[in-house]
Amino acid sequence: MPADVVAAVSPRELLKDRAYEALKERILSSEFPPGSFLAERQLAEQLGMSKTPVKAALERLQFEGLIAISPQQGIVVRDLAIQEIADQYEIRVALETFILRSLAGKLTPEQIARVRGNLEAQRQIQGTGDVARGVELDAEFHMQFAEFLSNREILRVMRQLRDKVQRVITRVFRLNPGRIDTSFGEHLAIAEATIAGDGASAAQLLEAHLDRGRRLILSPRAA
Repeated sequence: MPADVVAAVSPRELLKDRAYEALKERILSSEFPPGSFLAERQLAEQLGMSKTPVKAALERLQFEGLIAISPQQGIVVRDLAIQEIADQYEIRVALETFILRSLAGKLTPEQIARVRGNLEAQRQIQGTGDVARGVELDAEFHMQFAEFLSNREILRVMRQLRDKVQRVITRVFRLNPGRIDTSFGEHLAIAEATIAGDGASAAQLLEAHLDRGRRLILSPRAA
């Protein structure tokens, strides 16, 4: 960010942003799991700031659907409803299969190198059970193709979905640690088909990959 822009941002706004990012990270990582009750005063003490920026951060998180605030219950970390999760997977299948079909055989050498770099990072955490790193690399793998497509509207929607997707993937990996390892093989096959120009196979592999994740969280006994 340019120095003149940074200078124009007030210390109060910086505190609000800092509080928002810190609280969102704790929710997405399940440090504050669904159903947790939060208190402004305690959060302010944990973050080392006054209640004012914390209150502003909580209002933003409520707007994004990560928490619920009510006079009766107070501040509660929201869980994603089953229908929300199912809808999320449907949107991802529609968007991401289109993205792969559009990109198949058209990636630049630099883009291919980025994809392979992500896959190598995934390979290196095989067997470690590192959920946080696994979620980060999973999100990066899927998002990079949306960035390659350069369709601003699709990228905007994918970015809006990202936080909810991260919550779902975190839950999948925590409930099924081995999914981190099996996802790598599926990602590898998706990437190779896309690079080779086989958009139909890439889309089919992606749909199967997302369906496995969906079943692991919505119908674990059938997965």
